[in-house]
Amino acid sequence: MAAQPAAAASGLTAVPYSGLKLSMDPERDFRELGAAVQGVESQSGAVRKVSALSVAQSRQHAGQASLCHNTGLDGSLKYDGFCWDKTDDTSNSWSSGGGWTPQGMTGSHDASPSGTVDGHHLYLASWYWGNGEGKLNKFARISIAESTGTSVTYGHVMLVRPTGQGASANFTEVTNVHADGVVWYGNKLFVANGGELQVYDMRHLWKMNSSREHTGIVNGVSSARWHTYALPMVARYQTVPQNTNVRSCAPATGDKPCLSSLSLDRSKTPDALVSGEYRDRDAGGGGRVIRWNLDPATALPEADGSASVGSATADAAYSSPVFRMQGVATDGTYYYMSGECPKGWVPDPKDDDGYYCIHRAEVGAEPHVLTTAPPLTQNLSYAPSSGRLWGLNERVNTSNGKRVVFSLDPTP
Repeated sequence: MAAQPAAAASGLTAVPYSGLKLSMDPERDFRELGAAVQGVESQSGAVRKVSALSVAQSRQHAGQASLCHNTGLDGSLKYDGFCWDKTDDTSNSWSSGGGWTPQGMTGSHDASPSGTVDGHHLYLASWYWGNGEGKLNKFARISIAESTGTSVTYGHVMLVRPTGQGASANFTEVTNVHADGVVWYGNKLFVANGGELQVYDMRHLWKMNSSREHTGIVNGVSSARWHTYALPMVARYQTVPQNTNVRSCAPATGDKPCLSSLSLDRSKTPDALVSGEYRDRDAGGGGRVIRWNLDPATALPEADGSASVGSATADAAYSSPVFRMQGVATDGTYYYMSGECPKGWVPDPKDDDGYYCIHRAEVGAEPHVLTTAPPLTQNLSYAPSSGRLWGLNERVNTSNGKRVVFSLDPTP
């Protein structure tokens, strides 16, 4: 089916970007974190480094190697995908008992131009934990999965922040975090958190030596809130001033962009992070799509001036007319944006249980609907190695589930 007009009020238009920055203090936000990671690893037996593949193949969880729920995806786009297990399909951050909700999507197709890591196709999702309205964004984790076409296995990894140095080094949970967009690039993992970009290092994926509620090391015993694995932060950037709530930023306005979705663009040199701003339903369109060049030597945002690591300025920015834009990715020609459907595509575009839409647009042109998509489709990720567009959704049905991870051919 050919993409149809989205009846947008305007196109994907270029907007000013020279004032859009990712700010960091290299000492506090990079070197001290690195020293803390080394300190934790110097404590004999406290943690053990493992590979992403070993987490995926740990078989902590087994999903379903097919799409177990209705997706709304157009069959001509040759879609497929997989599902989480029952627990993760129905986990709910809005419940008083607490739960996890998926947000970001990336994989080995972002990590390496070959499309694989250690010779395997791996997929990675980010989740946040909450226990009811007003009590969200308490903790964050990632899931590392392998889907072979006949089986899906995966493990969960707690995101942690290292502290101290040397023999006194330790780690604690990352808190006040929505764990929204996520990109796996080389050995780095980027996690968007509103006014903050967190960076983790996949070379320091730790296996705990116990499974307890406590997070950190006590008398040589490590644990990470019941998780077998933990991943430490190694750098962080902010778009909002220091000592302000990173979850408080104003999308589409001013020079302090909100980082909601994240994806990777390998179509140009240098490679770039692509961030998208989510705006609430009543705010309409206007969320910005922003490009941030990456330094191939550090696998971090390209620092301003001659610094190897430091604050970075955006390379380009565009205003998107898509309402409630939850994800954005590009193949170098088109930008693909997940968000509300235009009127006429679904019975009620505001129905969170109804289908979302994936919109497609070139810069300077109005978006068209490529296909309807699963309810509350979140981040998108384009795989140049296969030419497929990946995504996931967050909508929960506590009895039957509604969540899927899907891929499709956007140019059939």
